[in-house]
Amino acid sequence: MDEKRIHETLAKIQDPVNGQPIIRSNHLQKIDIHGNTVNIVLAYNNLDPEIKNKLNFTILESLYEVIPDGNVNIHFENQAPQPENPYPHLKNIIAVASGKGGVGKSTVAANLAVGLQRQGYKVGLLDADLYGPSVPTMFGLKNKRPRVKEIHGRQLLVPLVSFDIPLMSIGFILDPEQAVVLRGPRLSGVIKQFLNDVLWPELDYLIIDLPPSTGDIQLTMVQTAPVTGAVIVTTPQEVAVDDAVKASNMFRLDSINVPIIGVVENMSWFTPAELPENKYYLFGKGGGQKLAAYLDVPLLGQIPLVASVGQLADEGKPAWLAEDEILSSHLNIILERVVYYTQLRNKEAEPTRIVKIKT
Repeated sequence: MDEKRIHETLAKIQDPVNGQPIIRSNHLQKIDIHGNTVNIVLAYNNLDPEIKNKLNFTILESLYEVIPDGNVNIHFENQAPQPENPYPHLKNIIAVASGKGGVGKSTVAANLAVGLQRQGYKVGLLDADLYGPSVPTMFGLKNKRPRVKEIHGRQLLVPLVSFDIPLMSIGFILDPEQAVVLRGPRLSGVIKQFLNDVLWPELDYLIIDLPPSTGDIQLTMVQTAPVTGAVIVTTPQEVAVDDAVKASNMFRLDSINVPIIGVVENMSWFTPAELPENKYYLFGKGGGQKLAAYLDVPLLGQIPLVASVGQLADEGKPAWLAEDEILSSHLNIILERVVYYTQLRNKEAEPTRIVKIKT
């Protein structure tokens, strides 16, 4: 029996739950190879019998093609043990959050994703701001729809791709002018679908653009996925900082305990193109540093107010294309620090666990 060929064959078969190779799936409990016998144990919770039968047939058919004289036994268990991380193919899940809207949170999330991708990381972006999805516009994908891929009878959404980044947003599901009217349970259901029913590839970073403030979406996110850490976005304004404190404190609750990677201060100052040495602090000064000091986390960087950033976003292009050396230098500092402090967090602290909130 060629164990290598058996493993290679199972690597080509997708798990119907998450689309990952079955050989690396959390649902594969055991594979034993003795003589010409292969015993496989798979465990799922509430997997549709028809999907289970199709998966069983696919595995048998595929293995008998490479080991025609083998004896393959597949056993399905009905209760899969709860893994510490149901998304092992998503190495770092980074939530980008803010206390209030209008501080440029989505712009930071989008450019963080693009910047990381440009540095060679595999990056995805999930637009979890269900009431105000910005990703379709910012990546030039308005009115685009994700296709559906069937895996052993289970239908999963395939992310749209722009700038080599897989993207998912409710804006890809609804018409741009359609109002999003969802209450708590429906909001939670959409977020879970975007994590569980989307064919996310293996990623070094999944950036999640959360809605401003705190609420059902944020709670559902930390109850569904082990968020590696959060990046808090604010402007220098006192009112923005005050609201950012409240949003940050949600992550720091004992029952949630999601590490905060650091703070990004957006719209820090305005510098006219004709006066490159001048800085005009339109929204005050020092708010990001004040927030970082309060949270005892690093200030990841400051982003100046540049008109071309908004113009490019409206055209479906990231700020990296602004060809503004000053802006690029500030974005690069933020990228380097996000990577450094994420790696430091992973080295010094245990992986974040999925939050279990008792009601």
